[in-house]
Amino acid sequence: MLILGIETSCDETGVAVYNGDRGLLAHALHSQVELHDEYGGVVPELASRDHIRRLLPLVREVLHAAGITERDLDGIAFTQGPGLAGALLVGAAFASSLAFGIGIRAIGVHHLEGHLLSPLLERNPPDFPFVALLVSGGHTQLMRVSGVGKYEMLGETLDDAAGEAFDKTAKLLGLGYPGGPALAKLAERGRADRFELPRPMLDSLEKHGDLNFSFSGLKTAVVTLVRQRTLDEQTRADLAAAFQEAVADVLVAKSRAAIAQTGLDSLIVAGGVGANLRLRALLDPAAARGRFRVFYPAMEFCTDNGAMIALAGCLRLKAGETGAPSGGFTVMPRWDLASVAA
Repeated sequence: MLILGIETSCDETGVAVYNGDRGLLAHALHSQVELHDEYGGVVPELASRDHIRRLLPLVREVLHAAGITERDLDGIAFTQGPGLAGALLVGAAFASSLAFGIGIRAIGVHHLEGHLLSPLLERNPPDFPFVALLVSGGHTQLMRVSGVGKYEMLGETLDDAAGEAFDKTAKLLGLGYPGGPALAKLAERGRADRFELPRPMLDSLEKHGDLNFSFSGLKTAVVTLVRQRTLDEQTRADLAAAFQEAVADVLVAKSRAAIAQTGLDSLIVAGGVGANLRLRALLDPAAARGRFRVFYPAMEFCTDNGAMIALAGCLRLKAGETGAPSGGFTVMPRWDLASVAA
């Protein structure tokens, strides 16, 4: 089974070809970071137009790299949501039109399901069931994953997602777009113990086993510190390090608790914040102490990409899902992952 995967949910155009037996054959990604940098964030209209420019050349590039033509494909998977409506429509229209022309199925994939399953792209993937920590700019969730489409929510953010808090804090510190990676780089030169920042909702974890998250109070604490002092370069670095340490501490503590509560022995970490080196540095020894395994996607697959969409589409088709009927398509800018669970 050969599946073409297309990801256009936000500011990255990702395309990949996945073989159900041989794995990932080829993939390519175009990032719009430079395009949006001068605006300090994603401009939806510019994102959509850039997807239009980039998508067809990337598809041709990936098909050539995989040594196939579009006629060899068995299906086309595309990100149906959540995301920016215009950006999603570019990928959905392209995928559905190409599938209709070839006479194959197009299958819409939930963006978060792609992230959740992305560690399965690796040579030594985890076995079901496992606990998944989805941590990105828009989502911070803990889920019990029993199989494709078998997801149980264990905890989620009540306000800002971890990645969103990273971006907002980076802006407070005068860093550019994208804020998360810039803050992590600045934190490398900082002392995390100079400032004492809160670890939101760890008290409710200890008292009630609550696996939900909240990061808005942590961001507010940084705002207060910024207003109280002059930000020289070292102070900025120390604040960045303290903030990063607080977020990582919370994510690690909640993940350990989720493993304990479910009785499972495997944790996967997916989403853009999963690439954070400090989070990994704290989580790996915590896993060793707790006697559970941690699985990460490769760094290139932590952020949005076509490979995860191709994989999810392939697994969905293998599970018997037929995809959308030819001649029509829709997108869902707001789409709860729970609604795709079997």
